[in-house]
Amino acid sequence: MASLPSVVIGNAVKFDPEFRKLTPTSTLQFEKKCYSSSTKELDKSFESFSLEFREALSFITQGGNTDELESSSYVPLLQECINNNSVSGVESIHAHITKTGFSQELFLMTFLVNAYAKCGTMDRARRVFDNLSQRNVVTWTSLMSGYVHNSQPEFAISVFKEMLEVGGYPTNYTLGIVLNACSSLYDFQFGKQIHGYIVKYDIEYDASIGNALCSLYSKCRNLGMAIKAFKRIEEKNVISWTAAISACGDNGNSAMGLDMFVQMLSEGVNPNEITLTSVLSACCTMQALDVGSQIHSLTIKLGYGSDLPVTNSIMYLYLKSGYISEAKKIFDGMNTISLVTWNAMIAGHAEMTSVAEDGLSAHLCGIEALKIFQRMKKSGLKPDLFTFSSVLTVCSSLVALEQGEQIHAQTIKTGFLSDVVVGTALVNMYNKCGSIDRATKAFVEMSIRTLISWTSMITAFAQHGLSQQALQLFEDMRFVGVRPNKITFVGVLSACSQAGMVDEALAYYEMMKNEYKINPVMDHHACLIDMFVRLGRIDEAFEFIKKSDLTPNEFIWSILIAGCRSQGKLELGFYAAEQLLQLKPKDSETYFLLLNMYFSAGRWKDVSRVRKMMRDEKVDKLTDWSWISIRDKVYTFKFGTKKHHPSDEVAKFLEDLVDRARTLGYNMDTNLEVVDEGKEEPTALAAPHSEKLAVAFGLLNTSKATHIRVIKSISMCRDCHNFIKIVSTLTSRTIIIRDSKRLHKFVNGKCSCGDFGGLI
Repeated sequence: MASLPSVVIGNAVKFDPEFRKLTPTSTLQFEKKCYSSSTKELDKSFESFSLEFREALSFITQGGNTDELESSSYVPLLQECINNNSVSGVESIHAHITKTGFSQELFLMTFLVNAYAKCGTMDRARRVFDNLSQRNVVTWTSLMSGYVHNSQPEFAISVFKEMLEVGGYPTNYTLGIVLNACSSLYDFQFGKQIHGYIVKYDIEYDASIGNALCSLYSKCRNLGMAIKAFKRIEEKNVISWTAAISACGDNGNSAMGLDMFVQMLSEGVNPNEITLTSVLSACCTMQALDVGSQIHSLTIKLGYGSDLPVTNSIMYLYLKSGYISEAKKIFDGMNTISLVTWNAMIAGHAEMTSVAEDGLSAHLCGIEALKIFQRMKKSGLKPDLFTFSSVLTVCSSLVALEQGEQIHAQTIKTGFLSDVVVGTALVNMYNKCGSIDRATKAFVEMSIRTLISWTSMITAFAQHGLSQQALQLFEDMRFVGVRPNKITFVGVLSACSQAGMVDEALAYYEMMKNEYKINPVMDHHACLIDMFVRLGRIDEAFEFIKKSDLTPNEFIWSILIAGCRSQGKLELGFYAAEQLLQLKPKDSETYFLLLNMYFSAGRWKDVSRVRKMMRDEKVDKLTDWSWISIRDKVYTFKFGTKKHHPSDEVAKFLEDLVDRARTLGYNMDTNLEVVDEGKEEPTALAAPHSEKLAVAFGLLNTSKATHIRVIKSISMCRDCHNFIKIVSTLTSRTIIIRDSKRLHKFVNGKCSCGDFGGLI
């Protein structure tokens, strides 16, 4: 008689008696372990299976002597199919189970349901389940687990209700599965009903129940309930602590998460890789580098130094904290570099563009991000939507249209253009690079639009001075049923401000409050005050502040000061200046705005007072830098220092531009201004500001069809703003300058800011 292969004999003799002794709860623990198996690529052939498995499968499917077989002999074979994600293997074994008459064995059929579910074929799992003559709680729970495992939580809840209707009694593990389904659906109400059931039977103390409740309430944005569920667990394991720490981070209380981590360590519970990743994320949010460095040491001590998710989190922490060299050291020392790792490096450098000490450093971080992206492509890895989103954000901050266009082409080639995140990032990139036509085209071509997409396009139109288009798009958005949020209304009110549409702005302001029940925030008020100031209606701006019972911030007072200064209403300007000084601003440009106003009025005591405040508040010196990127090379310019000029040719060309501009009415503003760092006295505007030099260099070194794109570290002054307007007419070139406050797009003597940028 042919002998059975060892994969059958060994497991049948040893496993069957133990399996039959399992209670429903312990059986589920066995199943739970099965669910932790990693899913491999689907392979319908049996090449990936072990030789023993193939021998066993051949034996039972090709007429071998099955007298020695017991029902439990199929379990290891089904487990092998799960490990290889082989639906065809499960089907073959299922057919043989039916043929040999073992389909009445409940424990085996339950495992078959489990096998189909693990291989992603829930229709077959449900068919097996429906044909069972009897079911127990393990069978019901296996089906529920399968639905949750296959991202069909609504079916898991439906099965749970079916079980209750026929009198089934759930185990702790069953309840945990249902709570996980509620978490996936953010179904707070049904989750609370399950919680009530749990309280009724006094099982809140159970770790699996408490962990699931903590995760549910965390996902439903109820941190208080999540922490209460955690505290009711009697024997907290590492999963319990991790759930609580993650809940704190996910709900905006990273400090509490770090405190809980310390408490966890003090109670002798060692973290796992998921705990470490969560707590490192909290350190990133809080910029807690000191704590993060200690956790870095702990990861090495606990043996997680080579764990990829943990290493990625540490690297990202160093990047976000500005420690580029430390992050690079970790990156270079990694044996395996996944797409997630590359994305972390790119996203980290992208983040640095917004937190760098100065604009030039931010620009260089952006350039490095693009270089990393190129290295990633050369490594053979294909970018995903997160990669494209980060790189497009970098192109936006660099005003790097050419690189952005290349990324756009790659999104088309790789099929990611249809993703709404990538599509929205493209709209933002083209907008910030000054190409509103291409931003519009990218928006129109989006197959799916979210609220963020609509808002981004409305804001883009407003920033380019296309107010009517912005308002029309807002009405289109409302027509298709998308509900605006407070950020959408900032774009709408900004569009009204640009066009001086007072009645429309006030009507939208009331619509926001009354129809959409959105409470106005400072940005909404700033748009309306900006509108009044643009129109020269300074008194109405102050009246609006009084009527709204508004406490203006630094930005609003700065707008009012600029407007008062432009309109010659010095007393109101001095009043606004006093209010601004009481806020003790940290922005160096704000102080120089005040200094310039006091200098112009000859109020020397106030000048001395402001200087003293700057020393007391340790305000950074104001540095006027501009830079332009031409053919992937960055050229920098600084106010008043010729050593940064690439050649005397630029200075001569700029002088020629000034002479030609005078023929069109340009008069250099000779008012005294304080613009340079470390100056104790006002400086005349004889020395060219940095953006003039950058624009002149760009005009000399690019073709006539090329747009000039310059980034400036501080706001443009009135003189430079007027000069660049005329230069755009003289040269018939589009000149785009991104300063610290806004985007200026100069075309044929007009600027997209409506000349308001030149007031400051």
